Amino acid sequence: MERRDFVKLCAASAAATTLPTAADAAALKTRLYRRALLVDERGEPFRAAQLRVGVNYVFDYPFASTPCFLLRLAKPAAGGIDLKTEGGGTYRWEGGVGPERAIVAYSAICAHKLTYPTRQVSFIGYRDAPSPVAGAGKVITCCSDRSVYDPAAGARVVAGPAPQPLATILLEHDAKKDELVAAGTFGGEMFEQFFQKFGFRLQLELGDRAKAAVEERAVVRELARYSSQWAQC
Repeated sequence: MERRDFVKLCAASAAATTLPTAADAAALKTRLYRRALLVDERGEPFRAAQLRVGVNYVFDYPFASTPCFLLRLAKPAAGGIDLKTEGGGTYRWEGGVGPERAIVAYSAICAHKLTYPTRQVSFIGYRDAPSPVAGAGKVITCCSDRSVYDPAAGARVVAGPAPQPLATILLEHDAKKDELVAAGTFGGEMFEQFFQKFGFRLQLELGDRAKAAVEERAVVRELARYSSQWAQC
């Protein structure tokens, strides 16, 4: 091998092993699932304009048994926030979508004990008003372990024992139709641990559909209609 070729090879190897930037890490963390149009309980497209500020909306994605929060915030969520998973992975949250970039979605599975909204009760949800756990409010609180997440900052942990942010649900907004599509996740998803911990319960409730991928459509409901009770704290 001639010296000039050796130098070129070394330079190429060095470039290939350069540590990723935060933006690169975000791309590496993105997981694409089957695209699902968000619809109402009648099967009609759920328009972004239907979202009310401060209201908890829930839809199942990317699996039939994994609930997610859909929120319209009072202010734009600009993004550009660097976050870290429990395993040390870094990613950049790029903000909300839709009008004023104020619409966000996150996995509703708490990152500590995997508390989630069930059909019977939810111990986790968005609190717009102040409370002993929520502080000044406008946060997602888990009453099982008093973990608190900021939905305007990539669901980063602001209080409690949760070791990482809630996983972000990748949303796409069609401005002409005002429709929303769920397309994937990024950040630290907890689905594998969730299925291991609650597999028996989910099997009783949903049978073989528990791990089925959501396809084409995901139904959006207010938390009050998704869970019979909401334990607020």
